[in-house]
Amino acid sequence: MQLGMIGLGRMGANMTRRLMHGGHSCVVYDRAPAQTFAVAREGATPAESLEDLVRKLPAPRIVWLMLPAGETTGCAIRDLGDLLGRGDIIVDSGNSHYRDDLARAEWLSGRGIEFVDCGTGGGIWGEQRGYCLTIGGCKETVEHIEPIFATLAPGEDSVPRTPGREGNSAEKGYLHCGPTGAGHFVKMAHNGIEYGLMQAFAEGFDLLHSAARLGYQLPVADIAEVWRRGSVISAWLLDPTAAALARVPSLPAWKAESGIPVRAVGRWRRRSRQECPARRWRQRSLHDSGRKWTTRLARRSCRRCGSASEGTSTRVNR
Repeated sequence: MQLGMIGLGRMGANMTRRLMHGGHSCVVYDRAPAQTFAVAREGATPAESLEDLVRKLPAPRIVWLMLPAGETTGCAIRDLGDLLGRGDIIVDSGNSHYRDDLARAEWLSGRGIEFVDCGTGGGIWGEQRGYCLTIGGCKETVEHIEPIFATLAPGEDSVPRTPGREGNSAEKGYLHCGPTGAGHFVKMAHNGIEYGLMQAFAEGFDLLHSAARLGYQLPVADIAEVWRRGSVISAWLLDPTAAALARVPSLPAWKAESGIPVRAVGRWRRRSRQECPARRWRQRSLHDSGRKWTTRLARRSCRRCGSASEGTSTRVNR
Protein backbone atom coordinates (compact mmCIF):
# COMPACT_ATOMS: atom_id res chain seq x y z
CA MET A 1 0.00 0.00 0.00
CA GLN A 2 1.02 3.65 -0.34
CA LEU A 3 0.71 6.04 2.57
CA GLY A 4 2.01 9.33 3.86
CA MET A 5 4.00 9.42 7.10
CA ILE A 6 4.06 12.70 9.03
CA GLY A 7 6.51 12.92 11.93
CA LEU A 8 9.93 11.32 11.51
CA GLY A 9 11.28 11.20 15.02
CA ARG A 10 12.95 8.09 16.37
CA MET A 11 9.73 6.07 16.25
CA GLY A 12 8.22 7.61 13.12
CA ALA A 13 11.39 7.11 11.09
CA ASN A 14 11.77 3.52 12.25
CA MET A 15 8.13 2.76 11.46
CA THR A 16 8.67 4.13 7.97
CA ARG A 17 11.71 1.90 7.50
CA ARG A 18 9.79 -1.18 8.65
CA LEU A 19 6.95 -0.37 6.25
CA MET A 20 9.34 0.06 3.33
CA HIS A 21 11.08 -3.21 4.17
CA GLY A 22 7.61 -4.81 4.11
CA GLY A 23 6.97 -3.58 0.57
CA HIS A 24 4.88 -0.47 1.24
CA SER A 25 5.51 2.87 -0.48
CA CYS A 26 5.87 5.91 1.79
CA VAL A 27 5.69 9.65 1.19
CA VAL A 28 7.32 11.31 4.19
CA TYR A 29 7.25 14.75 5.76
CA ASP A 30 8.76 16.28 8.88
CA ARG A 31 8.99 19.96 9.79
CA ALA A 32 12.76 19.38 10.08
CA PRO A 33 13.92 19.00 6.45
CA ALA A 34 17.02 17.06 7.54
CA GLN A 35 14.81 14.34 8.99
CA THR A 36 12.76 14.15 5.81
CA PHE A 37 15.73 13.77 3.49
CA ALA A 38 17.49 11.34 5.83
CA VAL A 39 14.57 8.90 5.45
CA ALA A 40 14.22 9.76 1.75
CA ARG A 41 17.78 8.57 1.14
CA GLU A 42 16.62 5.12 2.25
CA GLY A 43 13.89 4.91 -0.38
CA ALA A 44 10.97 7.10 0.75
CA THR A 45 9.49 9.92 -1.30
CA PRO A 46 10.14 13.30 0.37
CA ALA A 47 7.51 16.01 0.67
CA GLU A 48 8.25 19.66 1.33
CA SER A 49 4.92 20.41 3.03
CA LEU A 50 1.59 18.89 3.95
CA GLU A 51 0.16 20.13 0.67
CA ASP A 52 3.00 18.48 -1.23
CA LEU A 53 2.46 15.22 0.66
CA VAL A 54 -1.25 15.16 -0.16
CA ARG A 55 -0.53 15.86 -3.85
CA LYS A 56 1.89 12.92 -4.07
CA LEU A 57 -0.59 10.39 -2.63
CA PRO A 58 -3.15 8.60 -4.81
CA ALA A 59 -6.79 8.66 -3.72
CA PRO A 60 -8.09 7.36 -1.42
CA ARG A 61 -5.21 8.73 0.59
CA ILE A 62 -3.87 7.22 3.80
CA VAL A 63 -2.03 9.67 6.09
CA TRP A 64 -0.30 8.34 9.19
CA LEU A 65 0.57 10.75 12.02
CA MET A 66 3.38 10.01 14.47
CA LEU A 67 3.43 13.32 16.33
CA PRO A 68 3.46 14.50 19.96
CA ALA A 69 0.03 14.41 21.55
CA GLY A 70 -1.89 17.62 22.05
CA GLU A 71 -1.84 20.78 19.99
CA THR A 72 0.81 19.49 17.57
CA THR A 73 -1.38 16.60 16.50
CA GLY A 74 -4.52 18.76 16.59
CA CYS A 75 -3.02 21.38 14.26
CA ALA A 76 -1.88 18.71 11.80
CA ILE A 77 -5.34 17.13 11.73
CA ARG A 78 -7.04 20.49 11.19
CA ASP A 79 -4.67 21.31 8.32
CA LEU A 80 -5.17 17.89 6.76
CA GLY A 81 -8.92 18.25 7.11
CA ASP A 82 -8.75 21.17 4.70
CA LEU A 83 -6.49 19.30 2.27
CA LEU A 84 -7.93 15.78 2.14
CA GLY A 85 -11.16 14.70 0.46
CA ARG A 86 -13.97 12.20 0.97
CA GLY A 87 -12.83 8.65 1.52
CA ASP A 88 -9.36 9.61 2.71
CA ILE A 89 -8.08 8.20 6.00
CA ILE A 90 -6.11 9.77 8.86
CA VAL A 91 -4.40 7.46 11.36
CA ASP A 92 -3.21 9.01 14.63
CA SER A 93 -0.65 6.66 16.20
CA GLY A 94 0.63 9.04 18.88
CA ASN A 95 -0.40 9.11 22.54
CA SER A 96 -3.48 11.28 22.07
CA HIS A 97 -6.26 11.33 24.65
CA TYR A 98 -9.27 9.27 23.63
CA ARG A 99 -11.62 12.20 24.24
CA ASP A 100 -9.66 14.21 21.67
CA ASP A 101 -10.14 11.31 19.24
CA LEU A 102 -13.90 11.56 19.59
CA ALA A 103 -13.94 15.29 18.85
CA ARG A 104 -11.55 14.99 15.91
CA ALA A 105 -13.40 12.05 14.39
CA GLU A 106 -16.69 13.94 14.56
CA TRP A 107 -15.15 16.99 12.90
CA LEU A 108 -13.54 14.93 10.14
CA SER A 109 -16.67 12.89 9.49
CA GLY A 110 -18.45 16.09 8.48
CA ARG A 111 -15.90 16.36 5.68
CA GLY A 112 -16.15 12.72 4.69
CA ILE A 113 -12.72 11.82 6.09
CA GLU A 114 -12.25 8.62 8.08
CA PHE A 115 -10.33 8.70 11.36
CA VAL A 116 -8.50 5.81 13.04
CA ASP A 117 -6.75 6.00 16.41
CA CYS A 118 -3.87 3.61 16.98
CA GLY A 119 -2.03 3.16 20.25
CA THR A 120 1.55 2.23 19.39
CA GLY A 121 3.96 0.40 21.68
CA GLY A 122 7.45 -0.82 20.98
CA GLY A 123 9.63 2.24 21.35
CA ILE A 124 12.88 2.60 19.47
CA TRP A 125 13.24 -1.21 19.22
CA GLY A 126 10.12 -1.56 17.07
CA GLU A 127 11.95 -1.49 13.76
CA GLN A 128 13.46 -4.91 14.48
CA ARG A 129 10.95 -6.36 16.95
CA GLY A 130 7.73 -4.87 15.62
CA TYR A 131 5.09 -2.66 17.20
CA CYS A 132 2.17 -3.57 19.45
CA LEU A 133 -0.89 -1.81 17.97
CA THR A 134 -4.27 -1.24 19.62
CA ILE A 135 -6.72 0.23 17.12
CA GLY A 136 -9.99 2.13 17.33
CA GLY A 137 -12.31 3.20 14.54
CA CYS A 138 -14.76 1.99 11.92
CA LYS A 139 -14.36 -1.73 11.28
CA GLU A 140 -14.47 -1.38 7.48
CA THR A 141 -11.81 1.35 7.54
CA VAL A 142 -9.54 -0.69 9.81
CA GLU A 143 -9.90 -3.74 7.57
CA HIS A 144 -9.02 -1.63 4.51
CA ILE A 145 -5.63 -0.62 5.94
CA GLU A 146 -4.99 -3.90 7.79
CA PRO A 147 -1.92 -4.75 5.64
CA ILE A 148 -0.19 -1.73 7.19
CA PHE A 149 -0.91 -2.94 10.71
CA ALA A 150 0.22 -6.47 9.82
CA THR A 151 3.57 -5.16 8.55
CA LEU A 152 4.23 -3.00 11.60
CA ALA A 153 3.24 -5.70 14.10
CA PRO A 154 5.74 -8.32 15.36
CA GLY A 155 3.91 -11.36 13.94
CA GLU A 156 2.88 -14.72 15.39
CA ASP A 157 6.41 -16.02 15.91
CA SER A 158 7.53 -13.15 18.17
CA VAL A 159 6.54 -15.04 21.36
CA PRO A 160 5.31 -18.58 22.12
CA ARG A 161 1.59 -19.01 21.45
CA THR A 162 -0.83 -19.00 24.37
CA PRO A 163 -2.40 -22.47 24.83
CA GLY A 164 -6.14 -22.59 24.16
CA ARG A 165 -6.34 -19.59 21.85
CA GLU A 166 -8.16 -20.02 18.55
CA GLY A 167 -6.03 -17.38 16.93
CA ASN A 168 -6.79 -13.83 15.73
CA SER A 169 -4.86 -10.67 14.96
CA ALA A 170 -3.94 -10.25 18.64
CA GLU A 171 -1.45 -13.12 18.23
CA LYS A 172 0.15 -11.16 15.40
CA GLY A 173 0.59 -8.07 17.55
CA TYR A 174 -2.31 -5.82 16.52
CA LEU A 175 -5.98 -5.68 17.54
CA HIS A 176 -9.07 -3.70 16.60
CA CYS A 177 -10.28 -2.85 20.11
CA GLY A 178 -13.53 -1.06 19.26
CA PRO A 179 -14.96 2.22 17.95
CA THR A 180 -13.19 5.57 17.82
CA GLY A 181 -11.07 6.24 20.91
CA ALA A 182 -10.83 2.59 21.99
CA GLY A 183 -7.29 2.19 20.71
CA HIS A 184 -5.92 5.17 22.61
CA PHE A 185 -7.95 4.25 25.70
CA VAL A 186 -6.21 0.86 25.77
CA LYS A 187 -2.85 2.58 25.23
CA MET A 188 -3.60 4.88 28.17
CA ALA A 189 -3.96 1.84 30.43
CA HIS A 190 -0.80 0.39 28.89
CA ASN A 191 1.15 3.56 29.70
CA GLY A 192 -0.02 3.46 33.31
CA ILE A 193 1.31 -0.09 33.63
CA GLU A 194 4.53 0.88 31.85
CA TYR A 195 5.23 3.81 34.18
CA GLY A 196 4.48 1.59 37.18
CA LEU A 197 7.04 -0.95 35.94
CA MET A 198 9.60 1.82 35.42
CA GLN A 199 9.03 3.04 38.98
CA ALA A 200 9.36 -0.52 40.30
CA PHE A 201 12.67 -0.98 38.47
CA ALA A 202 13.90 2.37 39.78
CA GLU A 203 13.04 1.53 43.38
CA GLY A 204 14.50 -1.97 43.10
CA PHE A 205 17.84 -0.79 41.75
CA ASP A 206 17.95 2.03 44.30
CA LEU A 207 17.51 -0.62 47.00
CA LEU A 208 20.45 -2.58 45.56
CA HIS A 209 22.51 0.61 45.48
CA SER A 210 21.61 1.44 49.08
CA ALA A 211 22.65 -2.03 50.27
CA ALA A 212 26.21 -0.69 50.32
CA ARG A 213 25.32 1.00 53.64
CA LEU A 214 24.78 -2.47 55.11
CA GLY A 215 28.17 -3.67 53.94
CA TYR A 216 27.02 -5.43 50.74
CA GLN A 217 29.07 -4.45 47.70
CA LEU A 218 26.60 -5.72 45.10
CA PRO A 219 27.44 -5.96 41.38
CA VAL A 220 24.34 -4.04 40.28
CA ALA A 221 25.20 -4.00 36.57
CA ASP A 222 25.69 -7.77 36.58
CA ILE A 223 22.43 -8.24 38.49
CA ALA A 224 20.56 -6.29 35.82
CA GLU A 225 22.19 -8.44 33.15
CA VAL A 226 21.33 -11.76 34.80
CA TRP A 227 17.73 -10.64 35.37
CA ARG A 228 17.37 -10.23 31.60
CA ARG A 229 17.86 -13.98 31.19
CA GLY A 230 15.08 -16.20 32.49
CA SER A 231 13.84 -13.93 35.29
CA VAL A 232 10.11 -13.32 35.64
CA ILE A 233 10.84 -9.57 35.66
CA SER A 234 12.78 -9.64 32.40
CA ALA A 235 11.26 -7.02 30.10
CA TRP A 236 12.13 -4.63 27.30
CA LEU A 237 12.34 -1.89 29.92
CA LEU A 238 15.11 -3.83 31.63
CA ASP A 239 17.26 -3.90 28.47
CA PRO A 240 18.14 -0.18 28.42
CA THR A 241 18.56 -0.26 32.21
CA ALA A 242 21.20 -2.97 31.93
CA ALA A 243 22.89 -1.12 29.06
CA ALA A 244 23.00 2.12 31.08
CA LEU A 245 24.36 0.44 34.22
CA ALA A 246 27.13 -1.17 32.18
CA ARG A 247 28.41 2.32 31.31
CA VAL A 248 28.27 4.00 34.74
CA PRO A 249 30.92 3.88 37.50
CA SER A 250 30.69 1.20 40.17
CA LEU A 251 29.05 1.73 43.54
CA PRO A 252 30.89 3.68 46.27
CA ALA A 253 33.70 1.74 47.95
CA TRP A 254 33.54 0.78 51.63
CA LYS A 255 36.13 0.82 54.41
CA ALA A 256 36.51 -2.78 55.48
CA GLU A 257 37.59 -1.97 59.06
CA SER A 258 34.73 0.37 59.98
CA GLY A 259 31.92 -0.18 57.53
CA ILE A 260 31.79 3.55 56.85
CA PRO A 261 31.17 4.33 53.17
CA VAL A 262 33.83 6.20 51.25
CA ARG A 263 32.10 8.28 48.59
CA ALA A 264 33.92 7.92 45.30
CA VAL A 265 32.23 10.89 43.66
CA GLY A 266 32.88 14.40 44.95
CA ARG A 267 29.29 15.46 44.39
CA TRP A 268 28.08 12.64 46.63
CA ARG A 269 30.63 13.62 49.28
CA ARG A 270 29.43 17.23 49.33
CA ARG A 271 25.80 16.16 49.46
CA SER A 272 26.57 13.83 52.39
CA ARG A 273 28.10 16.67 54.37
CA GLN A 274 25.14 18.91 53.72
CA GLU A 275 22.53 16.34 54.65
CA CYS A 276 24.27 14.76 57.63
CA PRO A 277 22.50 15.83 60.87
CA ALA A 278 25.82 15.80 62.73
CA ARG A 279 27.02 18.67 60.52
CA ARG A 280 23.99 20.90 60.84
CA TRP A 281 24.38 23.69 63.37
CA ARG A 282 21.82 26.38 63.81
CA GLN A 283 23.33 29.80 64.30
CA ARG A 284 21.53 32.04 66.71
CA SER A 285 22.15 35.69 67.55
CA LEU A 286 24.14 36.45 70.64
CA HIS A 287 21.84 39.36 71.28
CA ASP A 288 18.57 37.47 71.16
CA SER A 289 16.15 38.88 73.79
CA GLY A 290 19.05 40.54 75.58
CA ARG A 291 20.17 37.23 77.08
CA LYS A 292 23.80 36.24 77.43
CA TRP A 293 25.07 33.12 75.70
CA THR A 294 28.07 30.93 76.31
CA THR A 295 29.48 28.45 73.82
CA ARG A 296 31.18 25.11 74.20
CA LEU A 297 32.51 22.50 71.81
CA ALA A 298 30.48 19.34 71.39
CA ARG A 299 31.35 16.19 69.47
CA ARG A 300 28.44 14.24 68.07
CA SER A 301 28.11 11.19 65.86
CA CYS A 302 25.60 10.84 63.07
CA ARG A 303 23.34 7.81 63.54
CA ARG A 304 22.78 7.57 59.80
CA CYS A 305 26.31 7.47 58.39
CA GLY A 306 28.45 7.05 61.50
CA SER A 307 30.55 10.15 60.87
CA ALA A 308 31.68 12.32 63.77
CA SER A 309 31.63 16.10 63.74
CA GLU A 310 32.58 18.93 66.04
CA GLY A 311 30.42 21.99 66.33
CA THR A 312 29.32 24.69 68.73
CA SER A 313 26.30 24.38 70.92
CA THR A 314 24.79 27.19 73.00
CA ARG A 315 23.65 27.48 76.59
CA VAL A 316 21.76 30.30 78.25
CA ASN A 317 23.11 31.99 81.38
CA ARG A 318 20.16 33.04 83.50
